[in-house]
Parts: sequence; C-alpha cells; structure tokens
Amino acid sequence: MTERHTADFWFDPICPWAWMTSRWMDEVEKVRPVTVRWHVMSLSVLDEHREDLPERHVRLHERGWGPVRVVNAARELYGEQYVKPLYDALGTRIHPGGRDDYGIVITEALAEVGLPASLADYAGSDELDDSLRASHAEGINQVGQDVGTPIVSVDGMAFFGPVVTPAPKGEAAGRLWDGALLVASTPGFFEIKRTRTLGPIFD
Repeated sequence: MTERHTADFWFDPICPWAWMTSRWMDEVEKVRPVTVRWHVMSLSVLDEHREDLPERHVRLHERGWGPVRVVNAARELYGEQYVKPLYDALGTRIHPGGRDDYGIVITEALAEVGLPASLADYAGSDELDDSLRASHAEGINQVGQDVGTPIVSVDGMAFFGPVVTPAPKGEAAGRLWDGALLVASTPGFFEIKRTRTLGPIFD
C-alpha cells in the first residue's frame, strides 16, 4: 500500500499565483497519495515594513488584510474545516471572477459556506492578527523572507511555488508534484526560475 503524505499549503486569498498553485494541489490530491492541510499567510504581513514597494502594491496590501483576516477568523472561531471552502469561495470570485469589491465578495463567500455574516467584521479588525501572524510565520520561516505565497511543506521539505499557469490537471499535475519533491529534496538546491511570459490562466 502506498504511504499517504500530508502537505501543508500556505496561501493569501488575494494572490493569483497562489490561487493557480492551489488548483494544482487540488489535482495532486486526486492522483497522488497526498492530503493537503490549508493555512493562511499574508502578503500584507510579509511586506508591511518594506519601503520600496510600488504604490499600487501598497494599496493592494492595505486592502489585502480583509480577506485573509476573515479566513483566519473563520479558522479561529469555527474550525480548520472552513479554511479551504472559504478560500475557494473567495478565490473563485476574486480570481476567475475578476472581482475586487472585497467587502461584497467576503459577504457572499461567507453565505456560500454557511458562516455568519458577522465574520465580515474581522476584515477591518486586528483582534486576531496574532494568530494570523503566527500562521504566516510558521510557513515563511521554512523557506525564508525573500519569497511569498504560496508555500508548500511536505515530509520536512518546504518550497515556494511552483508558479505555473494554467494549473496542470490529472497525471500532468502528478508529474509536476513528483518533480517538485525531487528538486526540493536535493541537498543544496535553491532555485529554478525563468521570466514569466503569461499571466494566470483561469480555466
């Protein structure tokens, strides 16, 4: 019997590349003996002390607190089982849906997964930021401060990405998983990279 593995996945709901990678992980679960646990991290936390960000990124990160705070509040107050469904409900609207009206998106997403509308109040509250920052730190400390979201950790190996579009499906997703584990398990391996020539393809 093939041993089953647990992969931990850290995401920020507003990141389109994390969304692409999360769709890939959904496929990986179908074709490899992998179970994914979902965790929040935050680009707003990651970049809050940077002074070299373009103005558009500053504005995005100011608004970006809302969705991740609400997912974190759902986790804290109602349980881990709501993290992935709420991420899916938010992400479907924000990414393939192309919507940036986060307040309305949050309200709709909460209703979709059966959570109280009052959780939307946490979008503008720092009340639970300690646990959000703790979850963020748990992920980022495995890979270092010079990467972002998503982060994947499995069997003591952690890596940023992969950054891929469109998200591979079926056995193609499995082969990418196999390759990611292979390079991540190689001692001294740090990076493969090339310039992105495509934006996220939501299909």
